[in-house]
Amino acid sequence: MVKKARPRNPKKIRDLKVKICEESYLRVAISRIAVLLAEEILGH
Repeated sequence: MVKKARPRNPKKIRDLKVKICEESYLRVAISRIAVLLAEEILGH
């Protein structure tokens, strides 16, 4: 039997579920991820 992990911060999860429907939030989030990945790959 697989157990589900209980959310550590349900309010934050609810807020994120609302935010991911906003194009502007997704654009910023994807940009931040891209920058972090580039820095990690390039070793900066």
